[in-house]
Amino acid sequence: MPYVIITGASRGIGAATAKVFAQKGYDIVLNYCHSQQKAEDLAAFLRKEYHVQVLPMQADVSNPKEAETFIRSAMVVWGTPSVLVNNAGIAQQKLFTDITWEEYQTMMNTNAGGVFSCCKAVLPAMIHVKKGAIVNVSSMWGVSGASCEVHYSASKAAVIGLTKALAKEVGPSGITVNCVAPGVIDTDMNGILSQETLNGLAEETPLSRLGTPEDIARAIYFLASADAAFITGQVLTVDGGIL
Repeated sequence: MPYVIITGASRGIGAATAKVFAQKGYDIVLNYCHSQQKAEDLAAFLRKEYHVQVLPMQADVSNPKEAETFIRSAMVVWGTPSVLVNNAGIAQQKLFTDITWEEYQTMMNTNAGGVFSCCKAVLPAMIHVKKGAIVNVSSMWGVSGASCEVHYSASKAAVIGLTKALAKEVGPSGITVNCVAPGVIDTDMNGILSQETLNGLAEETPLSRLGTPEDIARAIYFLASADAAFITGQVLTVDGGIL
């Protein structure tokens, strides 16, 4: 049975992605950092609804040792994963002049460092079997940059650069590495925005709505599926046309 490791999987895009993969018959490793109850509730739902195996695993992927330990522990149980989805991330809106060095480092360590550490932990096994798919979650702001989100934009741009370079390096081993760059998605992460702001963003979007976690989850699954077997090093911007 194929299985997928999904970081930041307890809610939002990660939880939606877990549901899509479960629907397709994948067993799931659900990584979470703080939301243990949500992860366990989701695991119970997936087992009951889709009859798949689900393994919730706690780790703060911004910590390289924790990221490596959780992935290696998963592989001890289930072997080499078919897919790694690097979804865990944080956001913050702040004027550049007010961002502290510590906040910048935390953003980079989580959003870009987590991708680095998880890829590094899983790739030796994927290279050994000469197959696998990695899908990283960036942001449209990693493509275009966002005012008052300089450190977030920088971290997500780093994910894009990592994706493109790593795809070239591991392509000869039969491994694809791609990236999804979501637009404005209706998740807890954007819950800090006022309804007026969200309505304005929806109006700016050519498709006249915010994205859903399911919109992104389906794109992630596509890039990990056999339908995308000849696609690698690409950034799929799922933003309703806003860019």
